[in-house]
Amino acid sequence: MTSSNYGIKQVGIVGGGQMGGGVAEVMAKAGLQTVIKEVNAELAEKSQAGIEKSLNRALERGKLDQESHAAVLSNLSYTTDLVDLASSDLVVEAVVESYELKAQIFSELDEVVTSPEAVLATNTSSIPIIDIAMNTKRPEQVIGLHFFNPAPVMKLVEVIPSVRTSESVIQNMTNFTTEVIEKTVVAAKDRAGFVVNMLLVPYMLAAMKMYEAGHATAEDIDAGMKLGAAHPMGPLELSDMIGLDTMLLVGETLFAEYGDAFYLPPPLLKRMVAAGQLGRKSGQGFYSY
Repeated sequence: MTSSNYGIKQVGIVGGGQMGGGVAEVMAKAGLQTVIKEVNAELAEKSQAGIEKSLNRALERGKLDQESHAAVLSNLSYTTDLVDLASSDLVVEAVVESYELKAQIFSELDEVVTSPEAVLATNTSSIPIIDIAMNTKRPEQVIGLHFFNPAPVMKLVEVIPSVRTSESVIQNMTNFTTEVIEKTVVAAKDRAGFVVNMLLVPYMLAAMKMYEAGHATAEDIDAGMKLGAAHPMGPLELSDMIGLDTMLLVGETLFAEYGDAFYLPPPLLKRMVAAGQLGRKSGQGFYSY
């Protein structure tokens, strides 16, 4: 960790779920005071329990010693009030993949975060950064920082500036991501899906269409890609882990941007989401959990 941390001392995280909690853990491990904002006390407690479970697992596996474990816990705090993020130098939004919700959050952050130098980042996996940035009066300070799940384990972060993001913010966030939180950066253009999901999502949707058409079972589709292509997870397993509601929203965003049929979510995915079968988080998706 650098002595300056590139001006980042306090980090705010909006949304403490699986992704936001993972990002918060990454920041706290880097020695940064990290405040996680959730919509209510129940979700804040759930977020805290999830992060502490992850840290306890790291302690048991010897990836953290007792002193480091205690230090990381001391760097974390939880709130239900966005005002508690006012003094943040960096805010990372990590809520559900909904433009309307993200637009509302960035409009509120613009009013709440006091420092004009603070960076407002979105962890969106598909929504154009400029669309989100224009809900603020400081689009020059808005950037995409797209982490991958689980954030404490996955080494990649896509850094995505909009056409309005300042060069100093781009460079600062690239350096911060590389040197402070020790991730590998992929520089992406502000096009829906960026680099990874522009390639990955049509592959996953194709697997759903194959399953829907009866070409093969879910187990055989996943086994084929794991054992035949050396993927750590099959496409349907991975969809369940990400969340089928998220997959639907991402697919719709990509289709709206590019108009190519391979980005179009299949009817089965829409029906599963309508039925509340969202994958691991609901207990039922392409598999039962």
